[in-house]
Amino acid sequence: MLKQEFEKIYGDSKNVRVFFAPGRVNLIGEHTDYNGGHVFPCALDVGTTALVKTREDHLIRFYSMNFVEKGIVEVNLDELVYKESDNWVNYPKGVIDVFQKAGHKLTSGLDVLYFGNIPNGAGLSSSASLELVTSVMINELFGFQVDMLDMVKYSQKAENEFVGVNCGIMDQFASGMGKKDHAMLLDCQTLEYHYTPIQLEDYALVIANTNKSRGLADSKYNERRAECERALKQLQKELDIQSLGDLTVDEFEANKYLIDNETDRKRAKHAVSENARTLVAVDKLKEGDLAAFGKLMSASHLSLRDDYEVTGNELDTLVEAAWNEDALGARMTGAGFGGCTINLVKKTHLDTFIKNVGASYEEATGIKADFYTVAIGDGAKEIR
Repeated sequence: MLKQEFEKIYGDSKNVRVFFAPGRVNLIGEHTDYNGGHVFPCALDVGTTALVKTREDHLIRFYSMNFVEKGIVEVNLDELVYKESDNWVNYPKGVIDVFQKAGHKLTSGLDVLYFGNIPNGAGLSSSASLELVTSVMINELFGFQVDMLDMVKYSQKAENEFVGVNCGIMDQFASGMGKKDHAMLLDCQTLEYHYTPIQLEDYALVIANTNKSRGLADSKYNERRAECERALKQLQKELDIQSLGDLTVDEFEANKYLIDNETDRKRAKHAVSENARTLVAVDKLKEGDLAAFGKLMSASHLSLRDDYEVTGNELDTLVEAAWNEDALGARMTGAGFGGCTINLVKKTHLDTFIKNVGASYEEATGIKADFYTVAIGDGAKEIR
C-alpha cells in the first residue's frame, strides 16, 4: 500500500528503500530525565515508516500521509533553515542539518514519503520517531557509519537546537535503542543503560488516550524545570550533588528544609521519590513480581498528581477508572495535562476494561477516550 502511495506521489517506486522507527511509552520514571534520574521506557510496535529514494540533484522532497493537506514540501540541501510554515518537516530537516554540521554531507537529494501510526499529540513520541527514522535512513543511504547512540544524540540536538523544543534524551533513546520484549533502564545523567526483559504473561499493556489537547504541557514543562533547578541550587549550598537524581529519599527528607519555597520542595520531592520508585520497580520486574510493579506505577501517578501537579482532571479520571476496573497498575505517561495513560490489564479482562473505563471516562468528562493494546518492539532500523 505504501509503495503504491509513493508511486502516486513521486511517479516511480523502483529502488525504494523502507525504514521504520518506533514510538515509545515510559513505564515508570516521569519528569526524572531532566532531573538527572532514571527512566524506564520501551519502544512500541507502532511508529513512523519512511520510504525513500535518492535523486540526481540537491532537492529533498518530503511528503507525509499524516499531513496530506501540506502536500509535497521541497527544500534545498544547501539551504536548511527552520521555517514555521514547514511545520512537521522541520524535524527531518533538523536531523539532516545536524548530520551535515557533524561532517556527514549528503551527496544527493531525496524523495521521501512518511507514514506514522502513532496517534498525533498523544505523548507517545511521534516527533522522536520521525527524527530517528530520518537518521537511520540517511545513515544507511549514504554509508555514514554513525553508531546508534550518536544518532540518538543527533536527533535530540535537532529537536533542541533546530526546532527549539527543550526535550530530554529519553524519547530519542527509546526509539533508537529499543529492543523487542525489553524495556530500558536509562540513567539520564550518564546515559548508562540496561535492558530488562518484560514478561507480562497473563497481562497486556494498554495505552488510553484522553484525547484532551495538551495545551498546557509546554509552558508547565518549562515551569517545572525551573522549579526543580531552584530547589537543586538551594540543596547544593550544603550538599555535593550534580542533580536531584543523586539523592536518596532519606537524604532528601533530611535536607528538604534547605528549600525555602514549599512548591519547589514538592517538585523536588517528586523527582527524588520517582527516581527511587523506578529503581525498585525494575528490581520487582526482574523478580517477576508484576503486582508490586503495578503498585509502583500507581504510586507514580499519585506523586505526579499531588507533588508535581501535572495530571489534571482528564488523566486523573482515566487512571481512577482503571483502578476501579482492577488494573494491576495505571499512571499517566508523558509530559502530562492530557495525553495518555499506561495500564497493566489482565488479558482475559481486556474487552470489559476498555468498555467500562471508556464509559465512565466519557460520562465524567464528555470526551471519548481511545484505547490501544500495544506490544514492545525493536528500535529504528531498515525493513528489508
